[in-house]
Amino acid sequence: MNGSFGQVAWAAQEAAPAQGMDGSFFLMMGAIFAIFYFLVLRPQQQKQKALEQAVKSAAKGDRVITAGGLHGRVVSTEEDVLTLEVGTVKGGAPVRVQVSRARIESVTKRDADKGDGNKDSDSAKDKAKDKAKDKKGDDS
Repeated sequence: MNGSFGQVAWAAQEAAPAQGMDGSFFLMMGAIFAIFYFLVLRPQQQKQKALEQAVKSAAKGDRVITAGGLHGRVVSTEEDVLTLEVGTVKGGAPVRVQVSRARIESVTKRDADKGDGNKDSDSAKDKAKDKAKDKKGDDS
Protein backbone atom coordinates (compact mmCIF):
# COMPACT_ATOMS: atom_id res chain seq x y z
CA MET A 1 0.00 0.00 0.00
CA ASN A 2 2.88 2.35 0.73
CA GLY A 3 4.36 1.82 -2.70
CA SER A 4 1.17 2.73 -4.53
CA PHE A 5 0.75 5.90 -2.49
CA GLY A 6 4.26 7.00 -3.40
CA GLN A 7 3.60 6.38 -7.07
CA VAL A 8 0.35 8.42 -6.94
CA ALA A 9 2.08 11.32 -5.18
CA TRP A 10 4.94 11.25 -7.72
CA ALA A 11 2.45 11.25 -10.63
CA ALA A 12 0.55 14.21 -9.10
CA GLN A 13 3.75 16.24 -8.86
CA GLU A 14 4.50 15.67 -12.53
CA ALA A 15 0.97 16.67 -13.60
CA ALA A 16 0.89 19.90 -11.50
CA PRO A 17 1.71 23.12 -13.37
CA ALA A 18 5.02 24.78 -12.68
CA GLN A 19 4.92 27.04 -9.61
CA GLY A 20 6.66 30.34 -10.22
CA MET A 21 6.30 33.80 -11.68
CA ASP A 22 6.65 33.99 -15.40
CA GLY A 23 6.42 37.00 -17.69
CA SER A 24 2.71 36.63 -18.44
CA PHE A 25 1.81 37.36 -14.79
CA PHE A 26 3.71 40.66 -14.83
CA LEU A 27 2.31 41.53 -18.25
CA MET A 28 -1.25 40.94 -16.99
CA MET A 29 -0.67 43.03 -13.84
CA GLY A 30 0.80 45.84 -15.95
CA ALA A 31 -2.23 45.76 -18.26
CA ILE A 32 -4.62 45.92 -15.29
CA PHE A 33 -2.72 48.90 -13.83
CA ALA A 34 -2.74 50.71 -17.19
CA ILE A 35 -6.50 50.22 -17.57
CA PHE A 36 -7.07 51.42 -14.00
CA TYR A 37 -4.88 54.48 -14.62
CA PHE A 38 -6.61 55.54 -17.83
CA LEU A 39 -10.16 54.83 -16.64
CA VAL A 40 -9.95 56.10 -13.06
CA LEU A 41 -6.85 58.04 -12.04
CA ARG A 42 -6.20 60.22 -15.10
CA PRO A 43 -9.77 61.55 -15.51
CA GLN A 44 -9.90 62.37 -11.79
CA GLN A 45 -6.62 64.30 -12.02
CA GLN A 46 -7.88 66.26 -15.03
CA LYS A 47 -11.14 67.08 -13.26
CA GLN A 48 -9.24 68.27 -10.17
CA LYS A 49 -6.96 70.51 -12.27
CA ALA A 50 -9.97 72.03 -14.06
CA LEU A 51 -11.69 72.76 -10.73
CA GLU A 52 -8.54 74.35 -9.30
CA GLN A 53 -8.23 76.58 -12.39
CA ALA A 54 -11.90 77.59 -12.22
CA VAL A 55 -11.66 78.45 -8.52
CA LYS A 56 -8.49 80.50 -9.09
CA SER A 57 -10.18 82.45 -11.88
CA ALA A 58 -13.50 83.00 -10.04
CA ALA A 59 -14.52 86.63 -10.55
CA LYS A 60 -17.32 88.98 -9.64
CA GLY A 61 -20.64 87.78 -11.02
CA ASP A 62 -19.73 84.07 -11.23
CA ARG A 63 -22.03 81.55 -9.58
CA VAL A 64 -20.48 79.05 -7.16
CA ILE A 65 -21.48 76.12 -4.99
CA THR A 66 -19.60 75.57 -1.75
CA ALA A 67 -18.64 72.26 -0.13
CA GLY A 68 -21.37 72.96 2.44
CA GLY A 69 -24.02 73.29 -0.27
CA LEU A 70 -24.44 77.07 -0.37
CA HIS A 71 -25.29 78.48 -3.79
CA GLY A 72 -24.28 82.08 -4.34
CA ARG A 73 -22.98 84.77 -6.64
CA VAL A 74 -19.49 86.20 -6.16
CA VAL A 75 -19.67 89.88 -5.24
CA SER A 76 -16.02 90.42 -4.30
CA THR A 77 -12.77 88.50 -4.28
CA GLU A 78 -9.64 88.58 -2.19
CA GLU A 79 -6.58 86.36 -2.37
CA ASP A 80 -8.02 83.30 -0.58
CA VAL A 81 -11.55 84.49 0.27
CA LEU A 82 -14.65 85.03 -1.86
CA THR A 83 -17.64 87.06 -0.70
CA LEU A 84 -20.86 85.48 -1.89
CA GLU A 85 -24.35 86.90 -2.06
CA VAL A 86 -26.67 84.03 -1.16
CA GLY A 87 -30.01 85.82 -0.98
CA THR A 88 -31.88 88.82 0.37
CA VAL A 89 -33.89 89.54 3.49
CA LYS A 90 -37.37 91.08 3.51
CA GLY A 91 -36.06 94.64 3.42
CA GLY A 92 -34.08 93.88 0.28
CA ALA A 93 -30.68 93.88 2.00
CA PRO A 94 -28.36 91.26 0.55
CA VAL A 95 -27.16 88.33 2.65
CA ARG A 96 -23.43 87.93 2.15
CA VAL A 97 -21.02 85.30 3.42
CA GLN A 98 -17.28 84.94 3.11
CA VAL A 99 -16.00 81.56 1.93
CA SER A 100 -12.49 80.22 1.52
CA ARG A 101 -11.58 79.42 -2.07
CA ALA A 102 -10.54 75.94 -0.93
CA ARG A 103 -14.18 75.14 -0.03
CA ILE A 104 -15.62 75.92 -3.49
CA GLU A 105 -16.94 72.79 -5.24
CA SER A 106 -18.09 74.22 -8.58
CA VAL A 107 -17.94 77.47 -10.52
CA THR A 108 -20.26 78.62 -13.29
CA LYS A 109 -18.94 81.59 -15.21
CA ARG A 110 -21.28 84.54 -15.65
CA ASP A 111 -21.14 84.18 -19.49
CA ALA A 112 -22.54 80.65 -19.19
CA ASP A 113 -25.47 81.92 -17.08
CA LYS A 114 -26.71 84.23 -19.83
CA GLY A 115 -27.34 81.56 -22.44
CA ASP A 116 -29.04 78.84 -20.38
CA GLY A 117 -32.52 80.38 -20.20
CA ASN A 118 -32.74 80.20 -16.39
CA LYS A 119 -34.02 83.30 -14.65
CA ASP A 120 -31.21 85.11 -12.94
CA SER A 121 -32.02 86.59 -9.51
CA ASP A 122 -30.89 90.01 -10.76
CA SER A 123 -33.23 89.87 -13.75
CA ALA A 124 -36.08 88.80 -11.45
CA LYS A 125 -35.35 91.82 -9.25
CA ASP A 126 -35.29 94.09 -12.30
CA LYS A 127 -38.65 92.73 -13.46
CA ALA A 128 -40.13 93.31 -10.00
CA LYS A 129 -38.87 96.91 -10.03
CA ASP A 130 -40.33 97.46 -13.50
CA LYS A 131 -43.72 96.16 -12.33
CA ALA A 132 -43.60 98.47 -9.32
CA LYS A 133 -42.83 101.45 -11.59
CA ASP A 134 -45.68 100.47 -13.92
CA LYS A 135 -48.13 100.33 -10.98
CA LYS A 136 -47.01 103.77 -9.79
CA GLY A 137 -47.44 105.12 -13.31
CA ASP A 138 -50.96 103.65 -13.57
CA ASP A 139 -52.03 105.20 -10.24
CA SER A 140 -51.17 108.78 -11.34
